[in-house]
Amino acid sequence: MNINFNVLDRQYKRYQTEYEQKVLKVLRKGWYVLGEELEAFEQEFAKYIGTKFCVGLANGLDALVIAFRALGIGNGDEVIVQANAYIACVMGITINGATPVFVEPDEYYNIDASKIQEKITDKTKAILVVHLYGQTSNMEEIKRIANDNHLKVVEDCAQSHGSIYKDKKSGAFGDVACFSFYPSKNLGAFGDGGAIVTNDENIAQKVKVLRNYGSQKRYHNEVVGYNSRLDELQAALLRVKLSHLDELNQERVVIAKRYFELIKNKEIVLPKVREYVSSVWHLFVIYTKDREKLQNYLNQLKIGTVIHYPIPPHLSEAYTYLGFKEGDFPITEDYSNNILSLPLYNGMTEEEQKFVIKALNEYK
Repeated sequence: MNINFNVLDRQYKRYQTEYEQKVLKVLRKGWYVLGEELEAFEQEFAKYIGTKFCVGLANGLDALVIAFRALGIGNGDEVIVQANAYIACVMGITINGATPVFVEPDEYYNIDASKIQEKITDKTKAILVVHLYGQTSNMEEIKRIANDNHLKVVEDCAQSHGSIYKDKKSGAFGDVACFSFYPSKNLGAFGDGGAIVTNDENIAQKVKVLRNYGSQKRYHNEVVGYNSRLDELQAALLRVKLSHLDELNQERVVIAKRYFELIKNKEIVLPKVREYVSSVWHLFVIYTKDREKLQNYLNQLKIGTVIHYPIPPHLSEAYTYLGFKEGDFPITEDYSNNILSLPLYNGMTEEEQKFVIKALNEYK
């Protein structure tokens, strides 16, 4: 049996008729940018997350870059972010000229809220909270710290579409929240896509201006902006998938539950779930002390795995100028050296999953 790490076409085939009817409708209408499908998606996604406004963008990185710019965060400012985040999160900060201040993750792979306060200086302007692997961070404590210190909260929800902390979805806590709709995401498009959600009308309006060359009216450019618009085709397809997102997320929950119940190998540490959190299991990340051996073993059995992420941002070539060295963030580096993501995707059969589980249980 050949088990790929991810298979995208199975969920497409499940709703194939709906997707194809939508595409034809958009193609035949002849309006492909900033049209009715985008407006409808923005309204529907904001309602789903529980915010007042949503602005569709070209991708998740643009969402991060534009979010910090809309908040007025730039040169001389500092933004606190977890050290084990994907590098795009850090790029959203540095492209604006601000400086990332790294904090170690907790046992749930998200930012350790207990280590934020010690990193706050008079230059700190925001906390970037990255909800990794499908699980919402400790938002109650993070919001308390932010409020006490008059800081903005930016959520990166690229991996947590629909994840809930207590009674609210990720994306509904911050001043701004950023989403990616890259095809592998829980709410994935059929190409690149992104969005910002917020309850602040002023921020939403700024984002709309920035995404369209810095203009509200054509050829009347108020600021230097971007070309970052979620097109009509992607918005239309996302509307179809959004209508099924809870169902798709529940399927991932069932697959994750099976992993928890049936993986019985002391060499493998299963992920932990925070109290009051409903994860949507964008990734199922295990921890093992000899990752290379395990990954090679699974490769021989044609079971695909991925490392999220092998090089933490503070050790990447892109951020050499920040002056960090190996050992500066030992928890992050331990994770980057020892975690491994197992196959988990919509349409994964029980037979396929049990093949993976059997292989893991037989690993020595």
